[in-house]
Amino acid sequence: MSKTARWTFIRHAPVIAKGLLYGASDVPADCSDQAAFAALAGNLPTDAVWLSSHLSRAQDTLKAIIRSGPAEALHGADAFVIDRRFAEQDFGTWEGESYADLQDAQATAYQQFWQDPANATPPGGESFAAVVERVAAAMASWSQQHLGRDLICVCHGGTIRAALAVALDLSPSAALRFVSDHLARTELDYLAADPTYEGGWRVRAVNLPVR
Repeated sequence: MSKTARWTFIRHAPVIAKGLLYGASDVPADCSDQAAFAALAGNLPTDAVWLSSHLSRAQDTLKAIIRSGPAEALHGADAFVIDRRFAEQDFGTWEGESYADLQDAQATAYQQFWQDPANATPPGGESFAAVVERVAAAMASWSQQHLGRDLICVCHGGTIRAALAVALDLSPSAALRFVSDHLARTELDYLAADPTYEGGWRVRAVNLPVR
């Protein structure tokens, strides 16, 4: 059996709530672009383990993929598993606020946050560095459980940047430089250790667009 767990991360469809800070908020996604979902479904591995964030925009995106692709290609997708560790960053009391309002109402705290956005913690929320830690734990757990399998995770931009931080051994600050577009795929492999190899990650693709 192969000792590789092959990951495909997909960012959810565009959200309907524009101009708001919506990290951990459960805002809806626009899943109306059937052509895009069909194209995405055609580029996914078959017989995969399917995972999703608990937020509805990720789950609705996953369900739209299922509706748009052939059943034989998406075998097992309807039995997807929710793992809250793949959620977006929690911005605490800033959730649901517009960037402009935050800049006006909480100018000092807001400016301090953007001086070190990877490590600073929003009021009542979590830092991006904390996101990297929980995503790393989830990736390690699922990879060990499913060596030799494909895993598809529908999640969020912050989650995908965190996954790249894990795979490339990057600082949280460096990982924030990655772009993660809606419905784009990022593909990673976890290679288990054996007597000749200490194990680790490799990156196959980053932010592949829907074609």
